[in-house]
Amino acid sequence: MRRPTTIIAEVVTRFAFPIIFLFSLHLLLAGHNNPGGGFIAGLMTAVALVLQYVVFGMREVQRVTPSSYLGLVALGLTLALGTGLGSLVLGWGFLTSGILHLQIPLFGEVEVVSAFVFDVGVYFIVVGVTLTVISLLGRETA
Repeated sequence: MRRPTTIIAEVVTRFAFPIIFLFSLHLLLAGHNNPGGGFIAGLMTAVALVLQYVVFGMREVQRVTPSSYLGLVALGLTLALGTGLGSLVLGWGFLTSGILHLQIPLFGEVEVVSAFVFDVGVYFIVVGVTLTVISLLGRETA
């Protein structure tokens, strides 16, 4: 059953969702060196998904997301924990960030920081937990 919404809410949501999502990706990419990171990027994506849920319902959220929400949480935990344990294996302190400089054609020198992998893990955790909660709410109200 479709929820009663206004055309204004639908248009604003269709316009706002990609903007919020792109901003969350910007925060994720900038986070390991600047303010932002996996947690706030995950929250921004969660806001976009909750907006989709409120206006269009669970079917629209399921259309734009992966099918296994708990798998997304598990992947995030694996990435975050693997980053921390990886630094221990190398003889550094837990969650110590490593930096790798790569030469990529057309881009030049690119700095790859292990903190980014941790941020991606946290992002997946936040988004996966949000999607799990939304799906449970959608089941209760359906």
